[in-house]
Amino acid sequence: MAKQFDVVVIGSGPGGYVAAIRAAQLGMRVALVEKNKLGGVCLNVGCIPTKALLKSAELAHIVRHAGEYGLRVDGAVAVDFQAVIARSRQVAERMSRGVQFLMKKNKIEVFEATGRLDGPRKVALLREDGKPFEELRAPHIILATGARPRQLPFLPIDHKKVWDSTDALMASERPDSLLIVGAGAIGVEFAYFYHMMGSRVTLVEIMPTLLPAEDEEIGRELGKIYQKYGIEVLTESSLKAADTSGPRVRVTVQTPKGERTMEVDVVLSAVGVVGNVENLGLEELGVRVEKGAVVVDEWYRTNVEGLYAIGDVAGPPWLAHVASHEGIICVEKIAGLEVEPLDYDNVPGCTYAQPQVASVGLTEKAARERGYEVRVGKFPFQASGKATAIGHTEGFVKMVFDARYGEWLGCHILGWDATELISEAVLGRKLETTVHEVMRAMHPHPTLSEAIMEAAAAALGEVIHL
Repeated sequence: MAKQFDVVVIGSGPGGYVAAIRAAQLGMRVALVEKNKLGGVCLNVGCIPTKALLKSAELAHIVRHAGEYGLRVDGAVAVDFQAVIARSRQVAERMSRGVQFLMKKNKIEVFEATGRLDGPRKVALLREDGKPFEELRAPHIILATGARPRQLPFLPIDHKKVWDSTDALMASERPDSLLIVGAGAIGVEFAYFYHMMGSRVTLVEIMPTLLPAEDEEIGRELGKIYQKYGIEVLTESSLKAADTSGPRVRVTVQTPKGERTMEVDVVLSAVGVVGNVENLGLEELGVRVEKGAVVVDEWYRTNVEGLYAIGDVAGPPWLAHVASHEGIICVEKIAGLEVEPLDYDNVPGCTYAQPQVASVGLTEKAARERGYEVRVGKFPFQASGKATAIGHTEGFVKMVFDARYGEWLGCHILGWDATELISEAVLGRKLETTVHEVMRAMHPHPTLSEAIMEAAAAALGEVIHL
């Protein structure tokens, strides 16, 4: 006999488990279906464990420069690569147990199985062999099945010589040489990590700058920093072929100076993700899917009554915090609460390699394309007392404002721990803060956050420390 719920959520990533918790808080009876580990990709093989790896890389980076701080470290930094990976896995396991606790606390019934739509308002639970063993029913079903790494047609991922992000995250040995295809956040973060672990890294990006989704000045400056580190950066370049038949991978890269052939131990494919829309029963129900994503409205409703989709399976931006907010909005709308749609112009983006990149809102180019007359303010961390004191003066803060009304259109940061600074801009934009209010809001001294105040002042021609 089918089990009855108010809401069934398929997928337990940061979209799914958050939606389940919020539904439970609102008094609904909730089921959560997960075929792998609670927490999804982000918690288990994505956001959280990669940040643990990057912390190890950052420490290696700092220790190698200990002499600049008056500290003496005898001998070279020895990297125990397996211990670095093991710590990352321990962090992920701890967080997964935390999600398990939250499920029990909120009385959410968890089903460890594959979930498939089996008609309107029905979910069949499948064993590993694909056979159903139980049915769940609910007036509201939320798809939160996430996404997986995209594969290039000529670069099949074999998990040995051609890696995806999960392989890079859980490698048993460090490759001596690594070519990374794609310089988005994933590619840039792994380039930093493996370089700091001692690998020879080449980063290939088809666009003119690293992190193409970011402001062009940010990506261009980060490329210069990476080259100073010793990471080979090939922009306006593309991988043309990869021969894995030999002991190493023989790759051909088209660069602005012509074709170049090299051999590397491993190729990491970091060219984006594609939604997990297969084998969910979408076709049978007539659910609309476009470009590998479930089509939804502003409340995450599909074209089928009672069926919703949130997070990566519903398309970009593919970010954990977006999925969480979408889940809350979706559930609160189901509950009949008064909610407002998510403002996708105010979504922060973060890249966690050091120096970090963080941004929110419009780039200068995008603002001009929308017809704004803009004021731009920049403040380099070289002029920051705190950045100088901690020895990390790379990068800058760039602020974009509407010249007429002072509206805060965008904030773009390249610098040490930039991801911890960006929330000020997210909140300020949410509250419709103007350039004058940012400039007049007192910031503590000495802090990195002062650079935000100074950049606002620079936009008005009133910067003090530059």
